[in-house]
Amino acid sequence: MYWQKELETMEDARIRRLQLKRLRETVRAASRSTFYRERFQQLGLSPEDICTLDSLRKLPFTTKNDLRQAYPFGFLAVPKGRVVRMHASTGTTGRSTVVFYTRADLDQWTDLVARCMVMTGARQGDVFQNMTGYGLFTGGLGFHYAAERLGIFTIPIGSGNTRRQIHMMREFETTVIHCIPSFALYMVHSLHAMGIDPRRDLPLRIAFLGAEPHSEHVRRKVEELYGVDAFNSYGLSEMYGPGVAFECPAKDGMHLWEDAYLPEIVDPGTGEPVEDGAKGELVLTSLGREAMPLLRYRTGDLTAFCTGECGCGRRHRRIRRIIGRADDMFIIKGVNIFPTQVEEALLGMEEVGNNYQIILKRKDYTDIMTVTVEVQERFFRGDPQEREQLRRRMAKRLREELLVTPDIELLKPGALESTGGKAVRVVDKRDIYEGGISDT
Repeated sequence: MYWQKELETMEDARIRRLQLKRLRETVRAASRSTFYRERFQQLGLSPEDICTLDSLRKLPFTTKNDLRQAYPFGFLAVPKGRVVRMHASTGTTGRSTVVFYTRADLDQWTDLVARCMVMTGARQGDVFQNMTGYGLFTGGLGFHYAAERLGIFTIPIGSGNTRRQIHMMREFETTVIHCIPSFALYMVHSLHAMGIDPRRDLPLRIAFLGAEPHSEHVRRKVEELYGVDAFNSYGLSEMYGPGVAFECPAKDGMHLWEDAYLPEIVDPGTGEPVEDGAKGELVLTSLGREAMPLLRYRTGDLTAFCTGECGCGRRHRRIRRIIGRADDMFIIKGVNIFPTQVEEALLGMEEVGNNYQIILKRKDYTDIMTVTVEVQERFFRGDPQEREQLRRRMAKRLREELLVTPDIELLKPGALESTGGKAVRVVDKRDIYEGGISDT
């Protein structure tokens, strides 16, 4: 199924021609913003210098810090009277980052998310329960407007309130949900406590999972527990929101809509392009965006281009599952570690439950990594020695994956609470020194 078949199945040569046309328009539009006008002047560049797709590399990267420094209107490329909406980050690490939209921007964004939903089989006649946040967060409204454009019965319940979510799912026979993966797993405890088997008692058939990196094990677990097809969703507010890339039923990477985004994958340290298929940081240039075009935006997300064509017939390049963020990586004893490595190692064990958290501390000038992980209830009812053996197996498995041995703390199911927002996978307390004055 297609929403915009001509665009979705466009051959490579036509995609490149369309990208070049839209890139040149985008660079001209960006030059009308204060930030890019000043940046071009500093570099001695004009929009006419960007005349091929390769010449995009003449431009420096744009970063999240640039967005913060230019707050609030430094990236706005149209008169404020043409802006019809804004979204913003929470600003927990400094100033907020804001994103502006014209009416045409909202239309393009809605169509991009609609493409994604149709590609997975969502259609008129479904009941869509949107279980992510609304307001300044882009995830909720992005899917909401796309579902309505498709004529789908939409329940804008938002995030959290697990029992109400379940009540709505049963009362209105929800068939499609959008939520973060950690909340989908957390909600299973409440379903079972209420005597509800989601496979038997709910008519769910599709789950859209996004907003936080997750492993293939997590996707399979959601599919097994709920009896659904779960699809990986990728987006970021700086590029409208959800709908940048999405899985098709083949589930072999996410189709990145190249008529709306010009992607690059670079070495996060050097900024140089990596070989095709190699892992690196995703860099995106918006195409066709009016209010706030962004050039070579460093997403911080680590992925790789897929090789070969997809059997679904769509020709847009695919990216692999996001394995983490360049700034999510932490270092223990000189080893680079990503939370998804822990997830892959632990959630593949049948004894493990649905959630985990990594806690980093510093004691006597030594970094200590503790992994708290939910396991099956039976380990807290039986022989404590059996629980200790499980803990040791986990430590050994993580040692093989990470090359360091963390402490392991086993928890009962549901002990790590989820509110429906992004799961907090890493709690770094290394600035709180246990045994003296912190050296950080």
